[in-house]
Formats: sequence, C-alpha cells, structure tokens
Amino acid sequence: MKLRDDLGDLEGYHSPQVDVAVRLNTNESPYPPPDAWREALLDELASLPFHRYPEREATELRRAIGELHGVGPEQVLAANGSNEVIQALCLAFGGPGRAAAVFKPTYLMHSHIARITGTPVVEGERDATTFALDMAEVTRVVGREQPAITFLCSPNNPSGQLDPPEAIEKVLSLGPGLVVVDEAYGQFSPRSAIEQVRAGRPLAVVRTFSKTWSMAAARLGYLVGPRDIISAVEGVVLPYHLDAMKQAAGRLALRFQGEMESRVALIVEERGRLAAGLGELPVDTWPSAANFILFRPRTKDGDKVWDELVERSVLVRNCASWPGLDGCLRVTVGTAEENDAFLRALREVLA
Repeated sequence: MKLRDDLGDLEGYHSPQVDVAVRLNTNESPYPPPDAWREALLDELASLPFHRYPEREATELRRAIGELHGVGPEQVLAANGSNEVIQALCLAFGGPGRAAAVFKPTYLMHSHIARITGTPVVEGERDATTFALDMAEVTRVVGREQPAITFLCSPNNPSGQLDPPEAIEKVLSLGPGLVVVDEAYGQFSPRSAIEQVRAGRPLAVVRTFSKTWSMAAARLGYLVGPRDIISAVEGVVLPYHLDAMKQAAGRLALRFQGEMESRVALIVEERGRLAAGLGELPVDTWPSAANFILFRPRTKDGDKVWDELVERSVLVRNCASWPGLDGCLRVTVGTAEENDAFLRALREVLA
C-alpha cells in the first residue's frame, strides 16, 4: 500500500520521554487533581454501565462546561483532547483547496493536523525579536490567501505571548474564514477570547483539561463557539467518540473550580519567581502569560545546555532546532522545589 503523497515527509509530533528527577518539558501541571475528585470519580466508575455505549452528546459535561463560561451547552463541543477538536475543525472547515493559516513560531500541531486532514497550510512569521503577532504580516497573509481557518495561539506556545483583543478583531475583519484561538493555557492569563465569541461571527476558542485541571492523562478538551460552528463540527466527529469515563472525569472536575484556581495562582506566583531567577543568569527570556517560559542561553549552545541539564536529571523542551527559535529552550513552571532544582542545574551548566 502506498501512503498519500502529501504525507510522505510528515513526521510524527512527539517530545522526549526521559527518566529524570525533574520533568519540565511538556507543560503539565506539577500538582495532581484533588483527592476528593479522584474519590468521586472512582465512586462513579463503580456504577457505570460499561456494557452500554456512552451518552453520545455528552450533554451533562457540555452543560457544566457552558456554565463555567456563561454559555449554553449548544455552544460547547467536548472531545478527546484539544487535538481532536483541532482535527474536527479541519475536517469540517478545511480540506483540499481550503487553506489554514498559522503564524510561526507557534504550536506545531496546528500545521501538523491540518496537513493530515488534507488542508493546505499557509504560513506567516511572527516578529523575529519579540515573537508577538506582526499585524502587517497577518494582514498580508490572511488578506491575500483568504484562508478557511486562521489559527491563533494565545498564550502562544512556545513563546508565551497573549494576543490582544484588537488583534483577534483585526483577523476577523480580514476575511470570511473561521478564526480559531487556541487557549490551552488560557487560565494562566488575565483575559480570554471567549469574551469575544458571539452568534454570527466566525470565532471559536479551544480549551483543554490537561493543564490547569491537572488531567493530562485523561485527554479531554473542548471548543466554545457560536451554535452553527459547534453544529458543523459535531457532524464530523465519530459516533460515541467521548467515552463515559472521560465524560465523568470532566464533569466531576468542574465541581472543584476553587481548587483549580488555587493551583493556577500557585503556578502564576512560581512563574514570576522563575522568571526572576532566569533574569539573574546569562539568558534571554520572553514575557509569558502561560505556565512556561521560553529562554535562550547567551554563552552556550542551546542543544549543549539541554544535554547538560539532562545529565543533571532535569528535562526541559529543546526548541533550538525549530524555525525562528535558534538556541531556545522552554521550561515548564513546576513546583517550588522543581523550579529551584532547575535553576541550580542551569546555573551550573552556564557557569
């Protein structure tokens, strides 16, 4: 059998899974979910009818997510991680002859999933120094190419910048295509594009339970958007795609919003302390509204720094070979102890 011609050079998306004492490379929460959530989930699993298909529409989960954001369940789609949401968006609105626009450097899965679904990708560049959106470049790419989908990542991964509301409004004004704002790290930032979602405009926002809800292992994400967009995306997901265990896990997690907000506050506080620590070392950093910080060593090659950190049992994300990110590394904000261990190791490496 012959692979599709357009997939011949496509590499899988992955990050190294290395046995280390301090793992700060995939932006997971350093804190587990509340014990009470785990107990409630185990109780519910004991009564699940495993011989029956799950509730196809995931209505209760969607209602609970909608209440969190002040919208109805008809404006929410839940799926197997935000990546399935992105895939469904590309299946519904992309495809051959219907391009998706991205602005690099940004989350690699937007381009990766678009290409898997047969959606051509048009690329623009962010500001080479700050990595912020260059609105002249956005105007050029979206205005000229008229993409069916424009992906914005806010806060941007891996650079951490938050896109201002006026930037999103500008993209919406440039064409009829769908604007998708990926807010995987949205709870760590002071504002959300969900506030700009309303009927009649092609704007949808992607969220995940992986980061702030400490549920990376559960693979649960969702989309908030106008009813017509949600309905279109519902039409391309597989039947019974969201299993009953996942629906229960997400619905029960939303009962612990206070605990989630406390974890977020701890991480934001540690983000400031980690940024201050990096500021005392010979590295360049970029302001972050997420749970990670991008940095570039000034005195040593990024690949070499990554290797020497691993030798000290500290794992960060190596972005040094990514286009536009020469020499850069990205560190997840961990616990106070993990952040201290990282700073000690980095200090030794750069000494």
